[in-house]
Amino acid sequence: MLGRRKGLFIGSLVVSLLYLLPGVVSKTDVLNLSCLVFLFVMLSESWNILGGYAGQVNLGHACFFGLGALVTRLLWFSGMPLLVTLFLGGLAALVFALIIGLPAFRLRGAYFVIGTLALAEIMRIVVSNALPTISSMPSQFIASYSLVPRYYLSLTLAVGTVAVVHLLSRSRPGLAMVAIKEGEDTAEASGVDTFKYKLMALGLSTFLAGLAGGLFAFFHVSYYPAQPFGVHWTFDALFIAYIGGIGTVGGPIIGTLFYIGLRELFPLVLPPEIHTIVFGIMFILVILLMPNGLVELPGKFRRFMVGSEPPRE
Repeated sequence: MLGRRKGLFIGSLVVSLLYLLPGVVSKTDVLNLSCLVFLFVMLSESWNILGGYAGQVNLGHACFFGLGALVTRLLWFSGMPLLVTLFLGGLAALVFALIIGLPAFRLRGAYFVIGTLALAEIMRIVVSNALPTISSMPSQFIASYSLVPRYYLSLTLAVGTVAVVHLLSRSRPGLAMVAIKEGEDTAEASGVDTFKYKLMALGLSTFLAGLAGGLFAFFHVSYYPAQPFGVHWTFDALFIAYIGGIGTVGGPIIGTLFYIGLRELFPLVLPPEIHTIVFGIMFILVILLMPNGLVELPGKFRRFMVGSEPPRE
């Protein structure tokens, strides 16, 4: 209980300091990088709900991220309030997920993984053919563009996403999802409605992914509509969750800091053709040495320090 209160206090302090950051730092590159970090926290936490807690590896996460971006962008440019369009973008991702979830969850194991990947690629191809031209903000939106409101919105959404995952991890549905991850047949034999809780995990995961997509649409001045549907968004979220620690609340946060930090550092010190390879090697080493992710590093360090103490007489 004491450790939990300490963690809550530290988390609240960090969030409070982050809300004060724009008043202290005016450099646009710092705010821009911070928005990127918050976006990836949202994206990886949302993937972690279905992949980390319920054990359903979703390689089509970019589909829902892109759908949220597309709906939010179109409705926002049509004159609707931003917050309404963000919600509708997340809702569109949720509804689409529930429609495809009914048949998709009849698949198990590798078939589900392949099915979700195929879905994302189909959506990317459809959008790239239907909307091939670049999506640019209207002039009145560009004239009032500022990173500060985007920073506050992305921070608020990231904090809200982490809070949702934290509450889920301590709830009965969250425990049911973990039971499904440990063994679906065993969970069913224990009375867990596996289809219900997998659908619940899919719905919550995709709604938050849709919100992240809407944030992406609000953040960028221009991009091709098919860009948010790119498969790299899925694999970025997956890598971050695995590096930090899947099935944990803090894992995606730690993984995001690690991933974004290296992604920004490597191009500065390594040739372009090498830094991707080095990152891949580091990812493999993290998985081999710490199967539960970087989130277990403090515990390993404490055990090392305790083990290194000389025996007391």
